[in-house]
Amino acid sequence: MAQRTVQDTHRPAPAGTGARSRHALPRAAACVAGAILLYFAFPPAGLWFLAPPGVALLTLAVYRLPARRAAWLGYLGGAAFLLPALAWVRPIGVDAWLVLVAVESLFYAAMAAGAALVTRLRGWPVWVAALWVLQESARGAFPLGGFPWVRVAFSQGDSAFTPYAALGGAPLVTFAAALSGTLLALAAVRLAPRRPPDAPSPRGDAPVPPGQAGPRWVAAGREALWWPPRVPAGGAPASPSRRRAAGLACLLAGAVVVPLLGLAVPRPAPAVAGDRMVRIGVVQGDVPGEGLGFLGDQPAVVLRNHAGKTHELAAAVRAGRAARPDLVVWPENSTDIDPYRSEYARGVIDAAVRDIGVPVLVGAVVRTPDGEHRHTRAIVWDPEGGPGAYYDKRKLVPFGEFVPFKELLEKFFSRVDLVGLQSLPGTRDGALTMGPVTVGAISCYEVAFDGIVRSNVVAGGTPLVVQTNNATYAHTGLPPQQLAMTRLRAVEHGRAVVAAATTGISAYVDPAGELRWSTAEGVADMAVVEVPVRTGQTLATRLGALPEWALMLIGAGALAVALLRGRRAAPAAVRHDTTGEEDG
Repeated sequence: MAQRTVQDTHRPAPAGTGARSRHALPRAAACVAGAILLYFAFPPAGLWFLAPPGVALLTLAVYRLPARRAAWLGYLGGAAFLLPALAWVRPIGVDAWLVLVAVESLFYAAMAAGAALVTRLRGWPVWVAALWVLQESARGAFPLGGFPWVRVAFSQGDSAFTPYAALGGAPLVTFAAALSGTLLALAAVRLAPRRPPDAPSPRGDAPVPPGQAGPRWVAAGREALWWPPRVPAGGAPASPSRRRAAGLACLLAGAVVVPLLGLAVPRPAPAVAGDRMVRIGVVQGDVPGEGLGFLGDQPAVVLRNHAGKTHELAAAVRAGRAARPDLVVWPENSTDIDPYRSEYARGVIDAAVRDIGVPVLVGAVVRTPDGEHRHTRAIVWDPEGGPGAYYDKRKLVPFGEFVPFKELLEKFFSRVDLVGLQSLPGTRDGALTMGPVTVGAISCYEVAFDGIVRSNVVAGGTPLVVQTNNATYAHTGLPPQQLAMTRLRAVEHGRAVVAAATTGISAYVDPAGELRWSTAEGVADMAVVEVPVRTGQTLATRLGALPEWALMLIGAGALAVALLRGRRAAPAAVRHDTTGEEDG
């Protein structure tokens, strides 16, 4: 055992402040570039193939960094992505938009810190991809019930990755797209320049003697990354350039194979012989304004718009210009007056429903019996019996349908009073019998939550009906983002999905995820669409949250291993530097 002191040993010092600053700018640039690519993968741009390279750049930016530095970069990348992706929040207020981005970016910071640690493990592309699922799951659960918007899966409403939804739901789609990106990141790492054989490494290791096969080294910030050469059975190492080319080819092939395998997954068929079909009327009544003041000063205007369009549909049916529907769907908040309390609202709805002659799913905001709270409700309105079965929205929008800590916040922000009465969540699924079918009612924001959608399918809802009110966010990018979610849900559960929106985008998506009909934004429109009634379940429906939990456990397990190894390595490094002992 040789003894020597740190003072007597010539060892290049680890990269200090200067080196750190030299590497900080490229890493920050990679973060922002990755965030921009990821943003353009989402609607309205919809360039889905940019999601994997976006994930790749975000991964490279934090590759094997200390966790704290990686967290700061992750926060930067999260903010750079979310600022444009959630810009539709601005009609509520710029401050609300910035606060939401600031809070949600914390999840990206935590994921980046974890990614920096697990990239020190073998197989790290898989572990980093699993961390994306873990991050999205956490973000969809808390705070305040979660905000699962702009998950990577929701950029893949119509892509090579979409079929994975039928196997493992939205979490598997995120994992597949992220894995394709992390494989690209590993390929980029392998392309990094190698240390010449006679050059010292930043850690001060001795040069490799000429003619010997030494480890390969790549500069990555303050880290020294090593890949020992493979030695074949004959004892002579293979050509470095040949090994490098073969490895890169495998990695790039893997990044391409992941989406190609998705194309091999059987999608639910759009329609097959023997399918029972149902005709659904969709009414989009539009509103008089935009933003928070979309109602203008006209009472009951939204109700009159939807009732009037329903009368037009009834006239078109009588004239033979439209097929007679089996049921009709109005959007969420299609009446701005409580029909249980207002004789006027009840009479307007009754007249429209009797004219069309079939059950109508009416979206209403209704007060609780004590008048102190409200529900966002989907009411089955029968032409003979009037209002009957209903579904109350379970996932409510924070600061849109209820205000957390209202007593405190209203002292500082008068806008919280615009929310009005606090909404209460419903307690049961949205399976509602309407004419010849049982529809699965989903209310707007709920389409982003895996469990809510699945519960309606399991309860027998087919087709699925999404009632939505995006009047505040018209022409902001939110409606096309929501439509992409709707398309993914159709494939995930093999169900036709009909969306009815006050201002657009109303649409019909077949069980294969194909968009069969849609409206423009900001117009009044109507149509009758014929959709298949499916009763079978996809593997994703049967498995439920199991794939998500499995992927989360994989990510958490890899992170635990990385932390454990880091703790074991730290004391050894301290002993090496303080005692100067080296193995002889």
